[in-house]
Amino acid sequence: MLLNYEQSGLSATQAPSVIVIHGLFGSLDNLKVVARALGEHFHVVNVDVRNHGRSFHSKDMNYPAMADDIIALLAHLGIEKAHLVGHSMGGKVAMQVALTKPECVDKLVVLDIAPVAYHSRHDAIFKALQAVANSAVHSRSEADVLMSEYIDAMGVRQFLAKSLSKTDAGTLNWQFNLPVLSAEYPQILGTPVANDSCLCDTLFIKGGDSDYIEAAHRDEIMRLFPKAKAKVIQGAGHWLHAEKPVAVNKSIVDFLTR
Repeated sequence: MLLNYEQSGLSATQAPSVIVIHGLFGSLDNLKVVARALGEHFHVVNVDVRNHGRSFHSKDMNYPAMADDIIALLAHLGIEKAHLVGHSMGGKVAMQVALTKPECVDKLVVLDIAPVAYHSRHDAIFKALQAVANSAVHSRSEADVLMSEYIDAMGVRQFLAKSLSKTDAGTLNWQFNLPVLSAEYPQILGTPVANDSCLCDTLFIKGGDSDYIEAAHRDEIMRLFPKAKAKVIQGAGHWLHAEKPVAVNKSIVDFLTR
């Protein structure tokens, strides 16, 4: 099965291709601000990761499987080599593609995630999502009231609400596969599988206010991606592309076009 995707920007015959990969609980809509900026220079393919958006549902949610989805899409589109840009979980997927099949990756851009295992940090979000799933809500405002019992940040609730869609019964429920994301969450927190390092040019872009990439992660980053460079976006957190889009987009475009 192929991932759902959207193509934009220049044609694949005019310019190099860039694959854009969103994070957990998201969809291809989340990185459209990045895709639009890239579209001025590249052929852009923006994807819905499995169990998200309009892509297929599967009981498997590990990085080798998610990387295979990207590799299969590249083959389907006839793209032999592409740049990869991924945020958070999508950054780990991009890293896994580069580690699994480095010959199909030109340059790699990873937004605010490291190739390390993380402790659980979405417990409240899962409770909020389950509360909505267990209730027959008919509007995003109803869902917001339920989620506000677990999530204080309005921005997080608004982000999650983008993945609500109408069911055949006329109620709203999650587009993403909540039961599988919950069951496979330990896999999502885990590390890409690596038998060797990847020598592709790599840029890690960190939100200055985010704790997802720390100094302690440097050795593992350099072990797996010896040519990695880092860029810090000041005044931005984990959602750096939404908070500082101009700075983030310039950093990505400058790196991929030089």
